[in-house]
Amino acid sequence: MDAEIIAMLGQDGVTNGAIYALLALALVLVFAVTRVIFIPQGEFLAWGALTMAALESGHFPATVWLLVGCGVLTLAVDGFSATGRRSIGRSLLWNLAYPLALAGLLWGLSLAELPTAARVLIALAIVVPMGPMLYRVAFQPVAEAPVLVLLIISVAVHLAMVGLGLLIFGPEGSRTQPFSEAQFELGSLMIGGHTLVVLAASVVLIVALYLFFDRTLYGKALRATAINRNGARLMGISPALAGRLTFFLAAVIGVLSGLLVAPITTIYYDSGFLIGLKGFVAAIIGGLASYPLAAGGAILVGLLESFSSFWASAFKDVIVFTLIIPVLMWRSLTSHHVEEEE
Repeated sequence: MDAEIIAMLGQDGVTNGAIYALLALALVLVFAVTRVIFIPQGEFLAWGALTMAALESGHFPATVWLLVGCGVLTLAVDGFSATGRRSIGRSLLWNLAYPLALAGLLWGLSLAELPTAARVLIALAIVVPMGPMLYRVAFQPVAEAPVLVLLIISVAVHLAMVGLGLLIFGPEGSRTQPFSEAQFELGSLMIGGHTLVVLAASVVLIVALYLFFDRTLYGKALRATAINRNGARLMGISPALAGRLTFFLAAVIGVLSGLLVAPITTIYYDSGFLIGLKGFVAAIIGGLASYPLAAGGAILVGLLESFSSFWASAFKDVIVFTLIIPVLMWRSLTSHHVEEEE
């Protein structure tokens, strides 16, 4: 292995690690605020990528009808628990009027002729609202349940989303066009323009999340909920609102990650689970609590995967997932067990 190969593997590792970092941050965020180990995070990545692929091919994205179905289900749940006309009106506007209006708009557009930026916005508009809807239907009714119960529900939601993905997208994989075709020469190393887009987008999104949590009222409310749920509730912060906002942010991160990774590798209906699992390994390195450690762990996972693919490509995933064993052993020896709040 010479220096040129090391540089190429390092570039691939850092690129993949940047995407794993985004997924790890989303997992840490969701767990800190809602205590949910969000297994379906990868499905938002896959659905965002495959929706973008459908838009590029000029096909009407079937995820629109899934959004309509999720909205109807959420509206029904809100209808059973609504306390006033105002809340029902908001639910009707967001969960039914919005999906139907979006479906009507897309039906009349020439999707194949849209610019890339418009397709990105449409993919976000279709898939991201499913995040808060998912929380409202699956997790909000049992928000105070133990972590184990929430984990079981998360696994069930993941299996349901994988099945729906197969039904909607089929078994064929898709790859989208890169955001940049440029090539930059750095010594003997060629750096693709899309690689720079991935790194820049990851940095911008991480900085935007930092500013959101540090400078905005909603961000501070989520931080308060993550630190002490009961204390935040006593200060007037709605746990339901915090949960929906957290799932909204997780869906945004998932869809953007899918749009960034789709030009790099072929995405199938079930690809999100494996990619999300690598983000979960990075989140475990951060203890499901530390954002900087999770981001650093993601870069480590990306580099380990890249170099493992060179030395033992058949075992690269095994090597990556084996990393979680010493991390868990180290954390079990250096941390104290804390009983879950009643």
